[in-house]
Amino acid sequence: MVNADRIEKRTPIVMAAGVFDLLHLGHVRYLEEAKKAGGENAKLIVIVARDRNVEKRKGEKPVMSEKQRRALVESLKVVDEAILGYEEFNMGEVIERIRPTVIALGHDQYSNTIGDEVRRAVAAKNLSIAVARIGKFTEDELDSSSEIKRKIIQLYRRQS
Repeated sequence: MVNADRIEKRTPIVMAAGVFDLLHLGHVRYLEEAKKAGGENAKLIVIVARDRNVEKRKGEKPVMSEKQRRALVESLKVVDEAILGYEEFNMGEVIERIRPTVIALGHDQYSNTIGDEVRRAVAAKNLSIAVARIGKFTEDELDSSSEIKRKIIQLYRRQS
């Protein structure tokens, strides 16, 4: 007979991913909600996009280097571990490496190619992984890196 007290439950692992350029409150709220999606005692692992992959997807390089962005994300209290993504982006490989219980997608990831790639990778491998949609946070006008960049340009132009 198996003693139920001896059966170890797997720690829930939540995987979140993003660029995290010009880290802001929207990023922090996204990661806080992502961790909550894993339930009690969940571990949050964050994949930080490589510079090269950001440039391919967005058409421009991030302001901050991938090493700086990863270090900043990992310094957040809510994050258990932050790692750089693969040089050649492959969602299936990332999922196999992390083996998450939950994949958290931000408001701008859920209905774009990242969200599609996550759903395809989970379905292709017939995995039992929950996909959590994390909403947008609008506590402040500067809730996106693009808004921060626009504000800096606007302020700089006024002073010139």
